[in-house]
Amino acid sequence: MSTDAIVMLRDDHKQIRKLIRAYRAAESGRADGQRDAAGTRHTAADPAAKAEAVDELLHLLSVHTHIEDEVMYPRVRQLVPQTGNTVLEFHEEHHVADVLACELEGMDPADEAFDAKAKVLMEAVERHMEVEEGAWFPEVRRSVGRKELQAIGARMAEAREQAPQRPQRSLLKKLAHALTPV
Repeated sequence: MSTDAIVMLRDDHKQIRKLIRAYRAAESGRADGQRDAAGTRHTAADPAAKAEAVDELLHLLSVHTHIEDEVMYPRVRQLVPQTGNTVLEFHEEHHVADVLACELEGMDPADEAFDAKAKVLMEAVERHMEVEEGAWFPEVRRSVGRKELQAIGARMAEAREQAPQRPQRSLLKKLAHALTPV
C-alpha cells in the first residue's frame, strides 16, 4: 500500500464511489434485468442492501474525513498557503457531511427521510471528491514534493488507526444534548 497521501485519499474515494453505486443499484432494483457492477441481478429495490451501503459509507466517511481534517488539510495549508481558502471550504463541506452522517447514524432505514438524507450526503460527497481530484490534488502534487506527500501519508496512516469509526456529533451538539431536559 502506498504511503503517498494523495494516492491514499484517491483509494478512499474509489471505495466511497463503490458504496454509492451499491446504494443506487439497491435503490433502483435493476428491474430492467440488467446486472449491477458486481454482476448481481436485482428485480426490486433492496432496502437491506441500501442500509448496508449507507452503514459502510458512514464508517468510511468518518475515518476519511478525520484523516483529512487532522493531518492532510492542516499540513497542506502550512506548505501551500494559497490553498487556505479551499481548505476552509473543505472543512465546511465536511461539517455538512458530518451533520448528515450523524442524523443517518441514528435513523431507521425505513424512516421516510432516510433516503433523502442519504442522497444529499452522497451528492455532496461526490462534488467534494470531484473538486479535490480535479483541482486541489493536482495543485498539491505540483507544490509539495514526493517525500513530503509520503510523510503526510505516513501520518495519515497513523491517524487512521485512531480515527472514529462511526459519525461523531460535534462537541457543541453533545453539550446541548446533555443540557436539554428530558
